[in-house]
Amino acid sequence: MTDTALIIGAGAGLSASLARKLGAAGWDVALAARNTEKLAPLAAENRASLHACDAADVEGVAALFAGLDAMGRTPSLVIYNPSFRVRGPVATLDPAQVRRTLDVTAFGAFLAAQQAAQRMLAAGRGTIFFTGASAGVKGFPQSAPFAMGKFALRGLAESMARELHPQNIHICHFVIDGGIASATRVAEPGADSLLDPDAIADTYLHVLAQPRSAWSSEIALRPWVETF
Repeated sequence: MTDTALIIGAGAGLSASLARKLGAAGWDVALAARNTEKLAPLAAENRASLHACDAADVEGVAALFAGLDAMGRTPSLVIYNPSFRVRGPVATLDPAQVRRTLDVTAFGAFLAAQQAAQRMLAAGRGTIFFTGASAGVKGFPQSAPFAMGKFALRGLAESMARELHPQNIHICHFVIDGGIASATRVAEPGADSLLDPDAIADTYLHVLAQPRSAWSSEIALRPWVETF
């Protein structure tokens, strides 16, 4: 029986690289996002299923997992990858946009992790990966909401690792410390100043294959020229 990997917050960058590499490795892939139309080519390429879901909606996330259950595709790997941010001085930030940042970055991660953990505990195994950022370890000027959300995400992952590792559920938080290359964001030739999404995905799959006698709970990734 093929295991199912669920990528929440799927898009054209890191999520696309993960979908391709997981598909090539024999995984059944499910892609969830608010807007699934833009993911149709990726889904066709990897024979992945598409699922419309707002990651911060309690009922929507529960329905996402229940729908996969009904298809006999309960995920044994869940990757939480959504991102939303609002920038600006603390004194002038829109509270509604700050709340949305926290909902997507942190609360949604809890919703997905709770649904995944319930099923993985019943199965006796599973893996949950969280995509973090530099903002989860240091707060930058005019980026308080994103820092708040990513610090919370890191705390969730750390707490879950301590709780669930002894129950055979692997939790890992990935600190993406730098910009990710994309079709519209390209480093100068030979500069290596941006992270290659395929290289990041390779690390996710490496951690996925770790024997449980030596599990990682956090991995930091950055270009070799990045200061930190």
